[in-house]
Amino acid sequence: FSWGESGTGPGQFNIAHNIATDKDGWVYVADRENQRMQVFDRNGKFETQWINMAKPCGLFIDKSGEQRVYVGELGVAIGPNSQAYGLGPRVTIMDIKGNVLARLGDGPEGIEPGQFTAPHGVSIDSHGDIYVGEVSWTASRRYANPPDEIRSLQKLVRKG
Repeated sequence: FSWGESGTGPGQFNIAHNIATDKDGWVYVADRENQRMQVFDRNGKFETQWINMAKPCGLFIDKSGEQRVYVGELGVAIGPNSQAYGLGPRVTIMDIKGNVLARLGDGPEGIEPGQFTAPHGVSIDSHGDIYVGEVSWTASRRYANPPDEIRSLQKLVRKG
């Protein structure tokens, strides 16, 4: 079976960019252009949505322990907002109910450690280290010359 259609209502999508399941069978969909995460039961019944997101793309659920949800967000790169703190590309760590626990790289985009350009893929290893795959040179810059070095993957090592 399948579910969803184009739109902005519950169970509707505007670029279902990524999908993950938790250990209890809930289905999480990164609904990128609607700026939200939608949560469904295993039969496709809409349960809830998480808002306060900035174009969610990457999605990973750590099914061990407390089931943390890691979301790569593109940020809101529109006019003056493109360099605003709190709207930039980031990785958000949430609990399984959608409560924000931490945000990494929440400032303007950049290539320094802990900064992001366009986090599209997120994963966690057995040590709790976070891996972020990025689309570093996107269509918005297609007419500019790329820098000599473009980062595609970043590893954030867990401390403590």
